[in-house]
Amino acid sequence: MQNNLFENYYVWWKNIDKIIFVIILGLFLLGLFFSLVSTSIIASDKLSTNSYYFFIKHLIFIILSVFIFILLSYLEKNKVLKFCIIFFFISFIFLLLVPFLGVEVKGSKRWLDFVFLPRFQPVELLKPFIIVLLSTLFTVSNFRSIYYKYLLSLTIVSPVILLLILQPDIGQSILITLVWFSLIFVSGINLLLFFSFLVFLGSTLIYSIIFFPKFSYIKLRLISFFRPETGNTYQSDRASEAIMNGGLFGKGIGEGTLNSKVPEAHTDYIISVISEEFGVVVVIVIMLIYLLLSFQVMKKIDREKDPKIKLILLGCITLLLLQTFIHVGVNIGILPTTGMTLPFLSYGGSSIISTAILSGIILNFTKREI
Repeated sequence: MQNNLFENYYVWWKNIDKIIFVIILGLFLLGLFFSLVSTSIIASDKLSTNSYYFFIKHLIFIILSVFIFILLSYLEKNKVLKFCIIFFFISFIFLLLVPFLGVEVKGSKRWLDFVFLPRFQPVELLKPFIIVLLSTLFTVSNFRSIYYKYLLSLTIVSPVILLLILQPDIGQSILITLVWFSLIFVSGINLLLFFSFLVFLGSTLIYSIIFFPKFSYIKLRLISFFRPETGNTYQSDRASEAIMNGGLFGKGIGEGTLNSKVPEAHTDYIISVISEEFGVVVVIVIMLIYLLLSFQVMKKIDREKDPKIKLILLGCITLLLLQTFIHVGVNIGILPTTGMTLPFLSYGGSSIISTAILSGIILNFTKREI
């Protein structure tokens, strides 16, 4: 039995893309390090408790995440596909429960908190699975018309977006919509139809923001972004200041002040925390690591022959890049505040587990065929 385990491990290690594996593991460890230096002051000052409280929680989630992405990368492709589709529906049920059983924090009801399951954000778990489900749908060949696929995808994505808007969570709504558009675009849709749908959707969104009270928070956020003097831009202003104060090489470990000025800076503004303490140079290096990961995955996509696998990998890397772009854009002030975490690096159990699932899917589908 030990020989079989060793053999299976050897086959797994031989076939996975080691560069992608090292990059993913390195990013998780970087997130753990930044969690240590950015959250110890919060625990000691605000909670009057062990200064490693948040770090220990983050460490537990990292250990769990490493187990998840290695397990997902170890399984057979077909099993991973079935697993993702089943867990999409489980995650969607959790998302449906949020309006009724959700925990409200600062005016947003986005989390579930069960006795048997600590507080988590269902949409974070749903994101990797919806990519697999949509990619599978777009590559099914036995439809009478290819446009049935897009109509069916609309019926899948629409309730998810509606539930997110009701929370409200405009950042995740935009992210999932953009990933959906990306998958539709590369799946071979007629460009005239695609851009006509974009115009229709954009017009509907603008109309809703202007005339429906439920969307007034989006309107106020956009107004405060374009006219800062009319709204509360305290958090984004402090984040921009932190980046400027850090300069090229930063103020040094523990010397940053953003964590004490902005709540949840170690989640939504982690890149500003890093920039203030370690400098813009380190942030640029981190962004290059993300680009290297994307480049390695794109090389695998180019060689892949299965259209379903190609689409899943493209969706995964698009999600990572878009989420990173939105997070950094908010931090440097070129996008309105959305409350978006940075994959791998931000503190937060749901975000870390979601990234681990995404990483496991990427590692599995970039493995060399035996």
